[in-house]
Amino acid sequence: MQLTDFDASPNLVSLFLSRADEQGDKPFLWAKRGGAWQAISWAEAARQVCLLAEALRVLGLTAGERVVLVSENRPEWCLADLAVMAAGLVTVPAYTTNTERDHAHVLENSGAAAVIVSDAKLGKTLLPAVLRADKLRHVITIESFKLPQLGRADAHEWTSLLEGNAAAARAAVDKRIATITRKDLACIIYTSGTGGSPRGVMQHHGMILRNVDGAARILANDFGWGDEIFLSFLPLSHAYEHTGGQFLPIGMGGQIYYSEGLEKLASNIEEVRPTIMVVVPRLFEVLRARIMKQIEKQGRVANYLMDRAMAIGGQKARGKGRLRDKPMDLILEKTLRPKIRMKFGGRMKAMVSGGAPLNPDIGVFFDAMGLTMLQGYGQTEAGPVIACNRPAAGIKMDTVGPPMLGVELKIAGDGEILIRGEQVMQGYWRNEAETAKALQPDPVEPDKGPWLHTGDIGHIDEAGRIVITDRKKDMIVNDKGDNVAPQRIEGMLTLQPEIAQAMVVGDKRPYVVGLIVPDAEWMLDWARAEGEKFDIKALEHLPAFRSAVRAAIDRVNGELSVVEKVRQFAFADEPFTIDNEEMTPSLKIRRHKLKERYGVRLDGLYRG
Repeated sequence: MQLTDFDASPNLVSLFLSRADEQGDKPFLWAKRGGAWQAISWAEAARQVCLLAEALRVLGLTAGERVVLVSENRPEWCLADLAVMAAGLVTVPAYTTNTERDHAHVLENSGAAAVIVSDAKLGKTLLPAVLRADKLRHVITIESFKLPQLGRADAHEWTSLLEGNAAAARAAVDKRIATITRKDLACIIYTSGTGGSPRGVMQHHGMILRNVDGAARILANDFGWGDEIFLSFLPLSHAYEHTGGQFLPIGMGGQIYYSEGLEKLASNIEEVRPTIMVVVPRLFEVLRARIMKQIEKQGRVANYLMDRAMAIGGQKARGKGRLRDKPMDLILEKTLRPKIRMKFGGRMKAMVSGGAPLNPDIGVFFDAMGLTMLQGYGQTEAGPVIACNRPAAGIKMDTVGPPMLGVELKIAGDGEILIRGEQVMQGYWRNEAETAKALQPDPVEPDKGPWLHTGDIGHIDEAGRIVITDRKKDMIVNDKGDNVAPQRIEGMLTLQPEIAQAMVVGDKRPYVVGLIVPDAEWMLDWARAEGEKFDIKALEHLPAFRSAVRAAIDRVNGELSVVEKVRQFAFADEPFTIDNEEMTPSLKIRRHKLKERYGVRLDGLYRG
């Protein structure tokens, strides 16, 4: 396999089929069935993709029509996605956490002609929306389950669409994809949306191929290109996992294991022993907290080693590594670090963080444990990766690294990051007004394509790395005109053992206040130590409990400027979750939802 393959590939399906021809009967997609990991080979995957693609055409679906895909991460997700594209159609991934209203919006806005759904559980919220979708003609179920009367739509089972002549299907697919170019639409990914209705980002084949090319070059140049093992955990309906967790391994000829979910993720990591993982910062925060608690219970020696590891890691992060730390570094490499690395399978080359800002302290922690963490930066509108840290460029945890291959970048007068290149979207589906805001032509060089206005504020450091300070629309501007970056403060707050989640506000106000979700395990330990009943609502009204949380906030305040300090705080009624719509599926907080629910409570912090 050559890196030049990415430039030569006219579309994503041709890339996949070329890899499948090279890999043959080698394992490709893994899932746990009956308690054991079972694989689908590259050759079998290609056979199923081509048969399914031709079956979709037989159903009467025509070039450019949209097919909504509603499924948890599993081999059939990948096969369906590729088959839709191989049929000359457009995939529309939908989140498994979508409500009936969300599904109705996606089906109606995309004008979907067909939908593929995995099982009865996901069908429960999808099917009522299907019944109201005027243009939908086909419902395909991956697992067999009882369907209601679908009216105008026809029902089909997955297995029935995998029958036929595989050689003829492959020949038909080869002929069709010869006409699909890098500029043709591959998928419409609806942004999870931290505010407002989701918008459909039009991603073309070249957009994703360019992203895969850039990511593969980083891995090849900095870590070597071998038999890569990916563990897929983040929703494949998210652009980050779709590109980084599916098409990157396809491009590299790697294997993909599908995680059994958050509850079993830790054991899946130890079983699968992945070489690469793409994860969101929130998960790293959870893993760090778990490791720290395990170390705390292991006694004085383990805690001493952890303290020394963190101290040395902090010195290195500041570019002040000391020769006198070398003996202890060697001791840590023989004692603490191997144990931590084994929790991640023992052969992890890199963990790539994206989807939201990573607190630099989290990066320092994992680096101190001997695990390479690369913070990436991007958005769905850019394929999604715009930049990524890499060892060759010098990893600095408060940056997101240099721009990816093919990314042209500039900083606007107000500090907004602008990019252009093949990895920039074609626009928002059926939304010319929002497209015009996001994509603006260059009056001097219009032939080079429009500039994508990312909505992120940042600058370039002396080594060419991007430093993100905040989201343009999330930036707090207080009543004196001072700019405050809320995500930085929130990240620092949630590093405290007492605090699980936080949101800070203060726009047009004299100071910053916070909404706090205490850490459940810490609350339980505190209640036991103080002889109090573990009742969350009762604890929050105890002066001593509030003082303990206040102390955690004050520790953070000690590292903040005067305008950033959190002066007052209130407790949330419950954790921010996807289910209560206070977090996106990629685990970013939905500020507008939290402000709607807690606005009066937060306003009250400015009185008296």
